[in-house]
Amino acid sequence: MQSAYHIPVLLREVIEALDIRPDGVYVDCTFGGGGHSKAILEKLGPHGRLIAFDQDEDARKNLPADDRLLFVPENFRHVQRFLRLHKIQKVDGLLADLGVSSHQLDAGERGFSTRFDAALDMRMDRRSSLTAWEIVETYSEQALHKLFEQFGEVTNAKTLARTILQVRQSHSLRTIEGFKQAIHEAVKGNPNKYFAQVFQALRMVVNDEIGALQDLLTQLPALIKTGGRVVIITFHSGEDRVVKQFFKRGSLEELPDNPFISVPVEQLWKWVYKKPLVASELEQQQNPRSRSAKLRVAEKC
Repeated sequence: MQSAYHIPVLLREVIEALDIRPDGVYVDCTFGGGGHSKAILEKLGPHGRLIAFDQDEDARKNLPADDRLLFVPENFRHVQRFLRLHKIQKVDGLLADLGVSSHQLDAGERGFSTRFDAALDMRMDRRSSLTAWEIVETYSEQALHKLFEQFGEVTNAKTLARTILQVRQSHSLRTIEGFKQAIHEAVKGNPNKYFAQVFQALRMVVNDEIGALQDLLTQLPALIKTGGRVVIITFHSGEDRVVKQFFKRGSLEELPDNPFISVPVEQLWKWVYKKPLVASELEQQQNPRSRSAKLRVAEKC
């Protein structure tokens, strides 16, 4: 197990929140460096099972030799299909640690990080076709404006979108450095923070991260046993909002915003903690990535 691959965020809190039964069946939706999975396996007995998903082929290098672990090299949005394929109908608990892994940021050639010069790629699953370069090269001004505003919370998203449309006529945006230089006039405030927001937005669209999360959530009512727990760590306010609303309402459907219409909501889930858990000051110092992490825990009623 490569400890440097990815430092698991909120590890102690995750294991406590899952309330692991030694003979239970659990899912780790984002195996990554295997830190969370390893801790779950330590709590499982000889008859317990862990099914780990990861669409990034690199994650396979971190698999421990443990016959209680089943690795599925796919996006977690297909969780129910692959569990059924392995004759698993329901599970006792599920963990999803969303966002990008430390390894993906540190592997410069993957195009996730602003620190390296490489192709503007950002695919977590290299079998998929859409890259960040294709987005900045082909999307309309309106689509670019929307994605930078929605997923990156970029303050001047409209100006940035217009700038990209102008510069892509004469500049190559195929590489990270080429893209950064081409849009440097649009940068507002701290350049590092600005580019981090821009890259986050592109990465979330390339990998359809909100869509994958929504697909996962809609499968949970049929997948989680009564009394089973779902633990989700988000790093983006939009993701956290989707998770919060889903467990509150039991679905992703928008309820009518009308005080005269009462829609009965079946309580499928109850919060284990009223507020999301966040990393301690010590963890934030040791692992800066944990600063924006929010952990929510829901139990199936």
